[in-house]
Amino acid sequence: MSQPQRNTPAAAYEGPPDYRALGHHGAFPQVSHDEIERINFLAQMNRHLAARVVPGVKSAYETSVEPAFRKRHGRPIADRHEARKALLEHPAFNLWSALRRMTMEQRQQAGRWTVIRQREALAEKVADLTRDDDALQLDSSVAVPRYVAAVDHHCMPGSYHSEYFAGDVTNGANYDHAGFVTTAGLLGRYNDGAGKAVVGWVQKNLPDFRPQDILEIGCTVGHSALPIAQAWPDARMVGVDIGAPVLRYGLARAKSLGVNNIRFVQADGEDLSRFPDESFDWIQTTMFLHELSTTALARIFRETRRLLRPGGIVLHVEQPQYTPDMPMFEQAMRDWDAFYNNEPFWSRMHEMDLDAEMVAAGFARQNLIHGNATGVVDRDLFPDAAEDDTEDYGRKAAWRVIGGIA
Repeated sequence: MSQPQRNTPAAAYEGPPDYRALGHHGAFPQVSHDEIERINFLAQMNRHLAARVVPGVKSAYETSVEPAFRKRHGRPIADRHEARKALLEHPAFNLWSALRRMTMEQRQQAGRWTVIRQREALAEKVADLTRDDDALQLDSSVAVPRYVAAVDHHCMPGSYHSEYFAGDVTNGANYDHAGFVTTAGLLGRYNDGAGKAVVGWVQKNLPDFRPQDILEIGCTVGHSALPIAQAWPDARMVGVDIGAPVLRYGLARAKSLGVNNIRFVQADGEDLSRFPDESFDWIQTTMFLHELSTTALARIFRETRRLLRPGGIVLHVEQPQYTPDMPMFEQAMRDWDAFYNNEPFWSRMHEMDLDAEMVAAGFARQNLIHGNATGVVDRDLFPDAAEDDTEDYGRKAAWRVIGGIA
């Protein structure tokens, strides 16, 4: 597979590294030669689409799609919905869209079948790592909300929560080991670049912050939670999620990586009544809000306000909101996930006034937090990553931070 080129301009950065360079832990699936090469191909295809095909789609929009719309209607494109529908009439967009959907479906199948062939052995391995450990707190009475149960998020069969036998970790292991495809490896050796970015943001912007109790809502397997727990080893970290398979796998992953100050708890973020008022100094979500219904988002925001101690912070890390100064082409491309990648709440969430939602949840407007965070990569794997300015409108490891102080 091609490797990053040294001392070249941004346009020449190739990436990603070979899948074999990723870090393994005690719960990681065994992956065969052919499975590795399939993942490598799909990661390279995603990179090709972002670096080589998206610029062509943008050129087609600027030189053909938008002028044709203006000529036909006598006015410019008014919103992202008109932009998307106009793009659907051009083969460049349709080709990119079909290939992007194909890589996502094949990524899920490649990751899933790798895990399915060894899922009983993986479940046993995870059970051995977590046996009699009260850091895993599952609750079979927790109901999966319909807005979750009705969707195979980003084409993952069964999403995060489906179980196929007692002690199953299939969907957690799939989410972990084949996520390399979607990000082309740019979230780092352990797919934890987002968590490291959050740590860096807090250390830079709140250098005197010393949290003792930290909660992440929608933690899945702990990609973001573990770097936070590692950065504040004296703190007590709790990760909650609706899915038992990701929580089992997440604790085994944490244990095998030597992170012991974290608990994984099965709960619905809309109802965290198991925790009393003012239980946490810091509440975090990372690329989670876009998977929530509008009603669920409002309820979770209210829960975060209830759970924060005075002076505590809540941080939500997401892709950028749609704003009037964001070009129509970019908005339409970012909206792709809502229409073609099983993310039905993506479009609505990214047009919401999150400041207003935070205020409605009880945060004072003057105490709101805004910022930017960029994924932290391993320089030995990505020596030229800092030079990479490719934007594929939804996958780049660059996020907005919105939050509030209690």
